[in-house]
Amino acid sequence: MTRPGPLDELFVHQTPQLLGQVEPHHPYWRESYFFDLHRPDAAGDVVFFTLARYPAAQKMDSLQMGRVAGESVLGLLERPYGGDAHTTDVGAARVEVVTPFEELRLWADPAVAAIGLDVTFRARTEPYALRRGTMRAGDEIVWDQSHILQSGTYTGTYTAAGVTYDIDGWVGQRDHSWGIRDHGRCPLWMWLQLQFDDGFLGVWHWELPDGARVYTDGCWAPADRSEPIPVVDFRHDLAWRGADGAAVGYGTGGEAVAGLGGSCTFTLRGGQSITVEAAGRFDRPYEPFHRGGLSQMRVRADDGREGSAIYEITGARHHRYFPDTVVEGILPS
Repeated sequence: MTRPGPLDELFVHQTPQLLGQVEPHHPYWRESYFFDLHRPDAAGDVVFFTLARYPAAQKMDSLQMGRVAGESVLGLLERPYGGDAHTTDVGAARVEVVTPFEELRLWADPAVAAIGLDVTFRARTEPYALRRGTMRAGDEIVWDQSHILQSGTYTGTYTAAGVTYDIDGWVGQRDHSWGIRDHGRCPLWMWLQLQFDDGFLGVWHWELPDGARVYTDGCWAPADRSEPIPVVDFRHDLAWRGADGAAVGYGTGGEAVAGLGGSCTFTLRGGQSITVEAAGRFDRPYEPFHRGGLSQMRVRADDGREGSAIYEITGARHHRYFPDTVVEGILPS
């Protein structure tokens, strides 16, 4: 029997179920906060922080990962629901929503977490809600998810290996997503978040193994807090790079990959087209759990604006980015 929780007292239900239940029940259903924190010049440390709940497993967890002082860092903290599926706190890490879509506080205990945090996120753009996206492999759901993007600035401190560092004016993205995500079976997933002084340019894009498009959505969100403008088309021409800067194949596990570079073109509603050249460092590989990972990038738009970005590229058996990778299960096709 599912027990009602405190939120079930409120007028917030949208299905004839308690809030601790989700529809449909699925082993890969999750709801997640994701934060990226980096310097505006994308030239130093980078921190990624998550907090997620998993209804099928009846647990909540937090990842602390990134690159600090030249070292790759990854840590995991978790707790069982224990009758509480909604308090975003796993004991040694938590997310506090001070004001929705305006201010959030991130904390992780430096004595326990791989990266300790005492950080405040403050919004610099309006949030943008991506439309619901769905992907199947035969009758199996691989992806069915909704997603909110927002850009902000960070202040506070982070701690790794006993050393504490200041954060002042760092930039980055925060996401809130929920639904089914069988990550390892998505042939290509691109999540690109570009930070310019006057706003952020973001896209979420999926493809089949042969490059056929499944889903594209994103926006240009101005820093003056005016209404975001949707992305209606997206083209990419990126390549993995080795330590010498030359293009390399990903191989089976990305052993030769040190960076990422190339161009992307974003077309906004109304017809404006923005082409961006980017180059950067492959800071947070997802191996051995998934292929690909997160790269910290310097970007330059075709109108001369420069900025920083996080490019997330993951997938399996995609003809361009992951042709030689191996993954269990049937992929969408």
